[in-house]
Amino acid sequence: MRYQESLQATTRVRPVRSFFQRRTGLASGGALVAFALACSKPPSAAVEAAAVEPPAATAHAASADKAALPSAQLGAPAPDFTLTDLDGKSVSLSQFRGKAVVLEWFNPGCPFVRASHTLGSLKGLAAKHAADGVVWLAVNSGGPGKQGNGVDANRQGISQFGLQHPVLIDESGSVGQLYGAERTPHMFVIDPQGVLVYRGAIDNSPDGEGQSPEGGKLVNYVEGALTAVRSGAKVEPAETKPYGCSVKYQNL
Repeated sequence: MRYQESLQATTRVRPVRSFFQRRTGLASGGALVAFALACSKPPSAAVEAAAVEPPAATAHAASADKAALPSAQLGAPAPDFTLTDLDGKSVSLSQFRGKAVVLEWFNPGCPFVRASHTLGSLKGLAAKHAADGVVWLAVNSGGPGKQGNGVDANRQGISQFGLQHPVLIDESGSVGQLYGAERTPHMFVIDPQGVLVYRGAIDNSPDGEGQSPEGGKLVNYVEGALTAVRSGAKVEPAETKPYGCSVKYQNL
């Protein structure tokens, strides 16, 4: 009798075991237990993190792409800023809303700046357009100890070039980097509505003297942009490649 009961019990268990063997491919009871325990464990922290966090390379690339984009965008409002002039007076871009504004990245020690202000397209240009109400602001983003940095050097530059407009000091380079200024001179034209409508070179003569224009004819891009703004026409070209010395940022 006991033999028959034992045989019946074994017969009842065998189909169940065969079912799990067919479904899982696990042959032994010990393997079944291990399989059940593994299924009951929560996912590891690494697995959970991988499920919700982007790969490091992807995140880094996205961050780099974002950092590479300049904050000042053509056709968009020019970012406001406040800097001090050589007398320590605060000057903000926003205070000139309603007027066309030219920003000129400036370094009195740069040979291209010297050539352009004494022989080339920048000579007398700011004073000429000031009569039409255009605001001209030179910005020096050179860091401490860099070429052309310091109040004294900029005062000498103003005297040498006969400038009547202010030079603003941006030693931290924050405004230069905000605008993506790369060269001296690097020019930006902002219309009376505060929209950035031109950025690039002063002209098409990379020697700075106006003596070797590309295509044989000198084109003053900034003057062309100001003429277009005054007449309400579209600025063409809106962007050109700047030439000159690199901006002497403190972290470069």
